[in-house]
Amino acid sequence: MEQGITKASEGIEGKSWNVVGQTYVPKLLSTDAFIWDAIIPADTFVPPHIHPTQDEWIVILEGKLEIEFLDDVHQAGPGDTVRMPRGVAHGIFNRSGQSAKCVFGVAPARKLFDLFTLLDGVTDPAELVRLSALHEVDFLPPPADA
Repeated sequence: MEQGITKASEGIEGKSWNVVGQTYVPKLLSTDAFIWDAIIPADTFVPPHIHPTQDEWIVILEGKLEIEFLDDVHQAGPGDTVRMPRGVAHGIFNRSGQSAKCVFGVAPARKLFDLFTLLDGVTDPAELVRLSALHEVDFLPPPADA
């Protein structure tokens, strides 16, 4: 990691990604951690998935999110920190009717920065799942009744 300041309106290397309809702006990257700002619009979600090699967290700044750990659903709002340990399936849903603003992080960084670069603008679910699996993020199959 290089010393310095990543300005509020900027991302590392000027990057900003559209991942599953959400805006991710990378703020810090080292081998030990990766942190990004996110805008999660109403009615968007990240389907249930597992990070087998990373712990993940979210600090909610504005709005509300629902975090699903399989059948266990938790609501998180401003000031709350969501903890998602490595190996634990989780999905992130904004069912609040309003955008949510938050800060995400993972430790260690592993391949997630590279994955977000590849996923920028990808809309095909099969391609998203394929690329994610190559970068240590495993999506769960959809429920049988979906």
